[in-house]
Amino acid sequence: MPLTDTAIRNAKATDKTLRLKDERGLYLEISPKGGKWWRLRYWLAGKENRLSLGVYPDVSLKDARERRDEARKLIANGVDPSQVRKDEKADELERAETFEAIAREWHARQASSWTAHTAKTNISRLELDIFPYLGRKQISEITAPEVLAALRRVEARGAEETARRLRTLCGQVFRYGVATGRCERDPAADLRGALSKGKARNFAAITDPREVGGLLRAIDAYTGSPEARAALKLAPLVFVRPGELRQAEWAEIDLDAAEWRIPAEKMKMRDAHIVPLSRQAVEILRDIQALTGRGRYVFPGERTSDRPMSNNTVLAALRRMGFARDEMTGHGFRAMASTLLHEQGWASDVIERQLAHAERNKVKAAYNRAGHLPERRRMMQAWADYLDGLKAGGKIIPIHRESNG
Repeated sequence: MPLTDTAIRNAKATDKTLRLKDERGLYLEISPKGGKWWRLRYWLAGKENRLSLGVYPDVSLKDARERRDEARKLIANGVDPSQVRKDEKADELERAETFEAIAREWHARQASSWTAHTAKTNISRLELDIFPYLGRKQISEITAPEVLAALRRVEARGAEETARRLRTLCGQVFRYGVATGRCERDPAADLRGALSKGKARNFAAITDPREVGGLLRAIDAYTGSPEARAALKLAPLVFVRPGELRQAEWAEIDLDAAEWRIPAEKMKMRDAHIVPLSRQAVEILRDIQALTGRGRYVFPGERTSDRPMSNNTVLAALRRMGFARDEMTGHGFRAMASTLLHEQGWASDVIERQLAHAERNKVKAAYNRAGHLPERRRMMQAWADYLDGLKAGGKIIPIHRESNG
């Protein structure tokens, strides 16, 4: 008699393996521990064979019969379904060892250590410029000339910096492939010196004190949204990276302590960063708090308060104020502060720490995470006062470093 769903549900395990027959070689095997497996018993070339068709209840009686019928069609044509399954697994394994498959596996494992923007940028670069040419190739068979040919296409459109970054990404994928046993070496390592060095990229910045004064007065006169205006006014006072500024959250800011603590996951160098806030910065934040303080972000987007403002907001505002791309950028506030603070005699270690630049010496870096904070507070207040003087258009008073004596 063929099996029924009721009979299968009610079947109990015994101290020995139990087999409940259906039809045409299909049966349900019940282990002493209660597991239920569908099996197909068949003969090919006079030899008995068995094929697993799945586990009940994940595979229902109806599904098991359909799988049985598919297997019997192969058997009728002299094809062993067990061998077909082995071949399919081999093909799947081969597909899993393509450059694209391993690159996506590597990306999924690394993504948690990057910012969301970095993770999206890295995979987008690979999808646009590498996968179309190398993605389907077995990672173990890719050669250095093949990698170079893909990167040359990127160079040809003038994106030399992107080509160099892609070489780094490809190298990381190949090294992951080596570590996981899918390839034996990193062919991207052979390309050192093969790509164009290009021109050093510097973010446009205004560093002449009198021109800085004009920029600050233009910001004060800006008639855009209150959020964009507040971000513009705060940018020169804190000189953080544009992404760090637009993603500022109220939970990170203590106005009473005059301090903004940016968590490590938002920082380019993956180290938590402290930004001392001058009196002027606190005043700007208190003003905008009345408008956005009930939400998560200090500078929310125009369409929804659940996301920060666009990364083009500050840049677009500068353009509307008449500052050209080669004259001033959102990143330019950092170069402005660095240039003028160095000229005024502040210690380079203090400035670099406030800029949150990477410290190559690990011991020194560990100290600097908490070091220089008192002097950084003095510097940030002196810098804000200096900018007020430039904005007023009066006599420019240097902000020489305070004596510790």
